[in-house]
Amino acid sequence: MSSTLENQILNLQERLRAENQLRDKDKQQQQQSSEMQQQQQQPPNMPSPCLSPAPARPRQLGDMGTPTRPRRQLDLPVSHMMPFKRHDGEVESKMQEIMKMNGILNINGQKYHTEMKDLEHLGELGNGTCGHVVKMRHKPSGVVIAVKQMRRSGNTDENKRIIMDLDVVLKSHDCPYIVQCLGCFITESDVWICMELMVTCLDKLLKRSRQAIPEDFLGKVTVATVKALSYLKEKHGVIHRDVKPSNILLDETGGVKLCDFGISGRLVDSKAKTRSAGCAAYMAPERIDPPDPTKPDYDIRADVWSLGITLVELATGVFPYRDCKTDFEVLSRVVQDDPPSLPSDALFSKEFQNFVSCCLTKNYKQRPKYNKLMEHPFIRKYELQQETYSSTPSSGCQWFYRIMRQLEPR
Repeated sequence: MSSTLENQILNLQERLRAENQLRDKDKQQQQQSSEMQQQQQQPPNMPSPCLSPAPARPRQLGDMGTPTRPRRQLDLPVSHMMPFKRHDGEVESKMQEIMKMNGILNINGQKYHTEMKDLEHLGELGNGTCGHVVKMRHKPSGVVIAVKQMRRSGNTDENKRIIMDLDVVLKSHDCPYIVQCLGCFITESDVWICMELMVTCLDKLLKRSRQAIPEDFLGKVTVATVKALSYLKEKHGVIHRDVKPSNILLDETGGVKLCDFGISGRLVDSKAKTRSAGCAAYMAPERIDPPDPTKPDYDIRADVWSLGITLVELATGVFPYRDCKTDFEVLSRVVQDDPPSLPSDALFSKEFQNFVSCCLTKNYKQRPKYNKLMEHPFIRKYELQQETYSSTPSSGCQWFYRIMRQLEPR
């Protein structure tokens, strides 16, 4: 390995470590605030309730499994909510747009002017790139929703991530393949994004079922994910940059939706120009070893690579770089090794094997973009299946229903 490449990987590893340390610090503050708030809410002589343990955070290199922690709840009226500190013109402009929707939740077609105290905490759901996700009941409507809780800080990059996440989900209400945002709350210290409640993510489904996910279901997942990514690019000029199993959600019918846009980036002339790190385990080679290290210059095909790694992991039940112990190891192997592939046996169709191979083309200039992927026989097959079986569940959906029944608490 050349010294230049080694330095690039070491620098990227340090950025990943710094981002995770910042998140860990925020989680510790959330834990302390939550414990204080729970103590204040408990009646005298009553034991504190035990929260059921949250599912383990999806394993990713650069984040060594920090446990999920409860997030504090704030009972502040909408009138107490304050705008972000000004950092730059774009951030301030977006914040002014978002503040117009502050405290207004759109649930089942009805608008509710809501305060934080109108939400009842029900339990933990997990973590996102820059936030903690909990299950809450909207008391006026009785509807249970997911709430992504993010702490505002003096860190400009963190605040930009929060605004990016908000901006994307609020504008993507017309895409059926992106998790729907119901509204938001913004205070001086916190941002809450209220979203439709999904039943699980692909990472949790893989771990809880303890078996590989069948191709028939992954076909449905692939169609939805590619359409979501294409929508982001064509409608909003955005690249996701964090495609992985934990960011692909499923509803109770097996419907597939993409989430977590905290490190999404704006495309300039169809190229990303910024360095948000994301998860090393799913990062494309051109993001690790760019042609010009001084100028980040990659496009949506970096997300296509991440989708390919995701499909290999879900289809085989094991992560391709599972034996790596550090970010440096996995980043080095992504750059130097041949790309992962599906086993060439009867378990997988030729169309599926070829689709994954296309996604994991090492040279990004030869890797297909979304319009080419949508023409691939694997995508066309499952698009047609969705149209044909609109009233009858496919074998993939039947598998999903069976697994979810087996995983229900008895």
